[in-house]
Amino acid sequence: MVDSDSRTLMLVGAINAFREHGIATTSLTEIVERSGAPRGSVYHYFPEGKGQLAGEAVAYFGRGVSAAISSMIAQSSPPEIIDAVVTIFRNSLVESDFTSSCPVAAAAVEGASTPAALTAAGESFTSWESLLTSFFWQQGQPSETAAQWATVVIASIEGATLMAKAQHTTAPLDRIGAHLKALVSAPS
Repeated sequence: MVDSDSRTLMLVGAINAFREHGIATTSLTEIVERSGAPRGSVYHYFPEGKGQLAGEAVAYFGRGVSAAISSMIAQSSPPEIIDAVVTIFRNSLVESDFTSSCPVAAAAVEGASTPAALTAAGESFTSWESLLTSFFWQQGQPSETAAQWATVVIASIEGATLMAKAQHTTAPLDRIGAHLKALVSAPS
């Protein structure tokens, strides 16, 4: 395995741990165990420790979601994008028995303890909003409406995911997905 693969495995291990436990309660030991990387490699790749690892992991996840949104935009209608994103979050919850959620949301909630992760979360949300705003505008919505829809979509899905996790049911996601699809399907 080359160095960059070990580093990526550590980022993915951190993301998966943060999705389940949040950032503050996830130990470096757990991240190392999940990644399969040698313990000494944490400080080799992330010399500033857990805060740096958390920031880079959240940014890595955020870029992945941005890439997925960009890919969907290229080939989907607004309702199809809503359906795809809700399905991704729903599947993640069900497959993890409702223990997994979004590491970007975890970073936003725990911001004071991990400033680098909070910054990465803000940048991720901004990127997602920008992509969706552009998409809705290209679909014929006025600029302000496109920006409002982007914010509503992201905030609603993130919030419904937290509710679904706490309630141990996909019902909040299913309801918000149906509502958002109706919103983006309505004539302008």
